[in-house]
Amino acid sequence: MTDDLTRFLAAYDAVLARWPVPVDRMDLLSVYGTTRVTACGPENGEPLVLLHGGGATSMVWYANVADLARTRRVYAIDRIGEAGRSLRGDRPIRSVDELLDWLDGVLDGLGLGRTDLCGHSYGGWIALTYALRAPQRVRRLVLLDATNCFAGFRFGYLLRALPLLLRPTAERALAFLAWETGDAEADPAWRELHGLAAEFPQARIIGGRRPRPGQLRGSTVPTLVLLAGDSRAHDSRRVEAAARRHLPHAETAVLPGLSHHGIPFDHAAALDRTILEFLEKP
Repeated sequence: MTDDLTRFLAAYDAVLARWPVPVDRMDLLSVYGTTRVTACGPENGEPLVLLHGGGATSMVWYANVADLARTRRVYAIDRIGEAGRSLRGDRPIRSVDELLDWLDGVLDGLGLGRTDLCGHSYGGWIALTYALRAPQRVRRLVLLDATNCFAGFRFGYLLRALPLLLRPTAERALAFLAWETGDAEADPAWRELHGLAAEFPQARIIGGRRPRPGQLRGSTVPTLVLLAGDSRAHDSRRVEAAARRHLPHAETAVLPGLSHHGIPFDHAAALDRTILEFLEKP
């Protein structure tokens, strides 16, 4: 194990040690490797699966789990092939179909025939894409400033991210985070982990197309689309308008004062209340 990986794993464990609820760690085997799932909340609670954004890990939910796990059985997943405690197998995930097959297998491994699903950023794109393919497995869907679902990225955001994409370093990741969030307050241990995640060896995100309007109009899953009012990733009002236009059974809101990267942890209590109110509807 390299020194960089040792530092990353130590930082990961340091954030998990600060989670305010007892947790269960599970490693699920599949043809793609071993998926680490951190579970918390009452075992008989309605299930809620959390999918983190690109460049993050499941530890990004550190500020949300206390509220969400009061009534829900929460499963925070590290995706195989990205930073985290999941381990690649001999068959890497190379396509969107394989990515969705992997998520299918994770739900099977957790014994979840049907679940609520919440995704942030790129995790929101995965959640929506999965719900369109397997609506029978998703009871309700929550999208937190999801990217590439209803509109594209702002050019300025991509331009600012380019140095990080070309040569990922902890310093560049933290500088980009500070720029996009307006230096929003975050747990120092998580900030360290976020920086180190940028240097995770051979991390690879599986990109895919934006869902077509016809696909969205065919959705049957009740969906909550929450957008960051100060997001620099995309035009939140344009995204909201497109979601309202194309996605049936959708509720939308633009949350003022929140950034794209800060939406999971900045003003987390208010965000969690909104999510739970939606999930608890009959």
